[in-house]
Amino acid sequence: MNFNYDIIVVGGGHAGCEAAHIAAVMGARTLLVTMDMTKLAQMSCNPAMGGIAKGQIIREIDALGGMSAIVTDRTMIQFRMLNRSKGPAMWSPRAQCDRMLFSREWRKILEGTNNLHIWQEQANRLILEEGRVRGIVTTFGNEFRAEAVILTNGTFLNGLMHVGFSTMPGGRSGDQESLGLSDQLRKEGFEVQRLKTGTSARVDGRSVRFSQMTEQKGDGDGRCFSFMNDRVVINDERSCFITHTNEEAHNVIREGLKFSPLFTGRIKGRGPRYCPSVEDKIVTFEGKDSHQLFLEPEGWETNEYYINGFASSLTLETQISALQKIKGLEEVVIYRPGYAIEYDFFQPTQLNHTLETKRIAGLYFAGQINGTTGYEEAGAQGLIAGINAVLKLRGEKPFVPGRDEAYIGVLIDDLVTKGVDEPYRMFTSRAEYRILLRQDNADERLTGYGYRLGTVGEEQMQKMKKKYLLVAELEEFLKDRSISPAEINSFLRNRDTSQISQKIKAVNIAARPQVDLNELLEIIEGSDKLGLNNSEGKRDIIEAAEIRIKYAGYLERERGVAEKIKRMEDLKIPEDVKYDELVSISTEGRQKLSGIKPATVGQASRISGVSTSDISILIMYLSR
Repeated sequence: MNFNYDIIVVGGGHAGCEAAHIAAVMGARTLLVTMDMTKLAQMSCNPAMGGIAKGQIIREIDALGGMSAIVTDRTMIQFRMLNRSKGPAMWSPRAQCDRMLFSREWRKILEGTNNLHIWQEQANRLILEEGRVRGIVTTFGNEFRAEAVILTNGTFLNGLMHVGFSTMPGGRSGDQESLGLSDQLRKEGFEVQRLKTGTSARVDGRSVRFSQMTEQKGDGDGRCFSFMNDRVVINDERSCFITHTNEEAHNVIREGLKFSPLFTGRIKGRGPRYCPSVEDKIVTFEGKDSHQLFLEPEGWETNEYYINGFASSLTLETQISALQKIKGLEEVVIYRPGYAIEYDFFQPTQLNHTLETKRIAGLYFAGQINGTTGYEEAGAQGLIAGINAVLKLRGEKPFVPGRDEAYIGVLIDDLVTKGVDEPYRMFTSRAEYRILLRQDNADERLTGYGYRLGTVGEEQMQKMKKKYLLVAELEEFLKDRSISPAEINSFLRNRDTSQISQKIKAVNIAARPQVDLNELLEIIEGSDKLGLNNSEGKRDIIEAAEIRIKYAGYLERERGVAEKIKRMEDLKIPEDVKYDELVSISTEGRQKLSGIKPATVGQASRISGVSTSDISILIMYLSR
């Protein structure tokens, strides 16, 4: 067996799988080291991909040649497009997946990827020589050598699980923790801290009274994640179900707080503010009578359901008693309790935007060890780390999308520039240019990059080009086509929008919020001659054109703002700037700039604690 590789990826979660796959696709001899080959890309928490902002990230991964969207499409048991009431520019895709099938599909892909080998064992030490990484050592003493190592250990580094006052070392239920790497890197000068996350009890669906809950069906319209798929039909689509906590359940939880590791100081790590445990919600929102819960199916061939909204580290008895006070769960039987897990992470301000560490050359961090939460955020980091590790080995320019180009760019810039004090989760509000960063146009924004990087093939590139040629053709048709009152007024009257008294360009009608472009095209003479009518992706083409037309003013304004900001991103800061000598900059500003060492003025301006006046002084210094 060969023990020498170009790149070694440690950890087989969502970050590790994306990193290993993309590195191998780019031609690097790659080794993926995982503790359990049967749990690759395991859905350790809820069995779903996407959601608000997260769905956009999955589509961006797909546009860059990653596999998360493909695997999701192959394994989804329900698909919904969220935010439909807010208009297509704000839509976000989300899918429930068969959790077991999801992991099996990832394994099938990885085992079929050229240049990629998988090794099942734990890595517990890095081989470091002269300030750079040279490989890893496993628990059995096996040495694997490489020019780059990507750590994607998730919640496994010194992982400790809590259920009430009972604790057990582990990276997740049923899996041992990872030892050695945190201690080694701490000795090398890395800042290592602790975070906490949690998961919910899994319940037996046979014990649930679903008739007492609100059923939430999928859209059933063939939508999917990957841009390579025009339509995915889900046979036997599964529903989610909604119920709510109540005062009786809250009283049981309050009584159980005396045995809560979260409220008795046993858990030291900071938990996610936006996805708190149920006991945290009861205490924080004391006046709230109920909290919404979602029962999410775990797969086609199982009775297991995940209770989204009921993450907990309370005792087993308290969890069951509280659940049995909830409508539809009065006789519930659980497969396993919810638990909290504490784990080591590395402050991501210790990274460059490529996700390579500043202290050790060739060493990259990706996923939850950077303080993030979520499969989507992890997969995105793994993808970028894998791409940049290969580019560095080739001596080529690194690749990191900008904040105006991708949610992935926002994610990485936030981590590297601001750091984290709680598990980081992506929201649309974190992006300044969210009208530009839509789920529908991730292919337009990023496929060209993937093609040039070699992560996207000719078929995907040509499919994207064809789509936007047809979008442009449709826009031009609407701009050229004049429409008369006789043709359109009946249509307008039925949609409660003002009628016209003279001929008007069809594009002006299409721009009205009350008008659906697909319906409009059905009554415009000549639209049947357009090339899109023979295209498999007709729906996506019409929606893309509609968004461009309806949001034209907003899009133009946001692009203008992005261009102005980008000028600051182009103003580079030399690595050898001695901030301590710039006494006109505030003390906090000097400390933050010295610690993070921003690459550009734009990045410096986003550092918490660096004021506008500090940036002005920095620009003056650079201009001299």
